[in-house]
Amino acid sequence: MRLFGLIGYPLGHSFSASWFNEKFRKMELDARYENFPIESIGQFTELVHSHPRLAGLNVTIPYKEAIIPFLDGLSTVAEQVQAVNTLCFVVRAGRRQVIGYNTDVIGFERSLREHLGTVPEKALVLGTGGACKAVHHVLRRMGIAVTPVSRVSGAGKLGYHELDDAVIADHKLIVNTTPLGMAPAIDTAPDIPYGAVGKGHLLFDLVYNPRETKFLAFGKSRGAATVNGYDMLVYQAEASWELWNRNVDESEKP
Repeated sequence: MRLFGLIGYPLGHSFSASWFNEKFRKMELDARYENFPIESIGQFTELVHSHPRLAGLNVTIPYKEAIIPFLDGLSTVAEQVQAVNTLCFVVRAGRRQVIGYNTDVIGFERSLREHLGTVPEKALVLGTGGACKAVHHVLRRMGIAVTPVSRVSGAGKLGYHELDDAVIADHKLIVNTTPLGMAPAIDTAPDIPYGAVGKGHLLFDLVYNPRETKFLAFGKSRGAATVNGYDMLVYQAEASWELWNRNVDESEKP
């Protein structure tokens, strides 16, 4: 049996296990996907040692950056982004190695392009954790100027207290990369002046559980277009699956 899974903490919000296991059932594969909630990234090494059948892992908050020192290598995109959400296990020169990839880039760009009309000049990206890095990478590649927003302002980023109607009006794309609004804390939302959001805006939330967060509901009530993170989740999962199967062949190479 091939074993796959998800590491992060907590994992009660995740749909990944049910999505992959349903996929395996339909494909009649001898495979299983499990959640591995680890309270510290230091538990990663023991997790790998205790599960020799691991063929691939996904990585979610808060470990997309913290996992990097534990890896044997990074893909070109993961190196550029400096965040990882997919791990492949390969055997090279008789040694089991763990290689990091970032399929969030694929998932976010595909979902964004499906819902984006005119490409805006500027985007506000809420949050500065590991999840934001793939978003920054995609937006800059698309020629969109990125303004990061954090709880603390600093060089090249705004604090939430600095957001006003003029800033919101000037940024037609607003992306939430924070866990605010994610189940079970569904009554939370980023603290931005929603009164300045209007019909010309697109609000994109990386959160997919619940399907409509308060962030998206506030935007919709103001006439904005809204997108949740479900399609991004599916697209990045499909890209992870492709990598895991590609690396089955790679693991047999010397």
